[in-house]
Amino acid sequence: MEQDLGVCFDQPRVPDDLDIMKGEKRTIIQPSSLRDPKLEKLKEVLISWINTTLKPQHIVVQSLEEDIYDGLVLHHLYSQLAGIHLSVEEIAVTTTAQMRKLEVVIEALNKSLGMQDQEAQKWSVKLIHTRDLLATLHLLVSIVKRFQPDLALPSGVSVEVVLLEVNKSGIKSDKQIEHITEPSESAEESSDKKRKGDPIDELLKLDGQKVSTVKQAILHFVNRNVAPLGLQVTDIEKQFADGVILLLLLGQLEGYFVPLCDFNLTPTTSTEMAHNVKLALDLLNERELLVSDIDPQDIVTQDLAATLKVLYALFKKHKNK
Repeated sequence: MEQDLGVCFDQPRVPDDLDIMKGEKRTIIQPSSLRDPKLEKLKEVLISWINTTLKPQHIVVQSLEEDIYDGLVLHHLYSQLAGIHLSVEEIAVTTTAQMRKLEVVIEALNKSLGMQDQEAQKWSVKLIHTRDLLATLHLLVSIVKRFQPDLALPSGVSVEVVLLEVNKSGIKSDKQIEHITEPSESAEESSDKKRKGDPIDELLKLDGQKVSTVKQAILHFVNRNVAPLGLQVTDIEKQFADGVILLLLLGQLEGYFVPLCDFNLTPTTSTEMAHNVKLALDLLNERELLVSDIDPQDIVTQDLAATLKVLYALFKKHKNK
């Protein structure tokens, strides 16, 4: 990761071309999340699935943002998967025609998907037509679950989003984590874990003295590496809950600088803490330290087992430093 010493702003930037009316709410993916490898993998799987499904129609999708918005692909997907013909024009050129076509197709899809009003708010004719990636992903994932549930979508894909709302005083914004696919575990992985046993889970089954000994060893390892930063950890559960020390420790051990604009140095909300922890876990997984089964929220809520699993992964790799 390259060092970035530029000025960073906490206030999310509103895209210049964002079409949002007074009283309307929009959810925008943070730019940093767009580079998430798991999100990229999900997009690749969906594009491959669409192209395989629509091969008889000689339709090829290259970009979810640019090839879905006009209704052509969704129309043919619905016809192919549901076996139902819709009376809409094959190719809609004008914006009015595209919106009209999308309205018919999405209404039919919502009925087939059994969407309730609140659930369908994750996508709409306007969101799809304005190339909203989050809405497009939610719709496509729901279509896969309904018509081809055996398709292996990447599990646990989530993004940081900004919620925007226009009111009398201007634009109100808030950050949160939004899940696109649910965490899951295959029967084989589950069986393998039960057979092998996670080292930390097995540790916590031992008597308190042995658990305390291992915690002290990990604590000594942590403090040895964060001491040059003027930091000291005395409480593993509490001091790692906001993700700050975890990111700084990761930078020390892996030898890189995490730009201050990528995380919250003084987080005050659980959302900000979850963002920090998710960033740290993503960085760990990029380096194949395999902590993908840990939910950021577990660290934020001071779950001892989850926190120890992350620290143990670092300890096992860097214990001789």
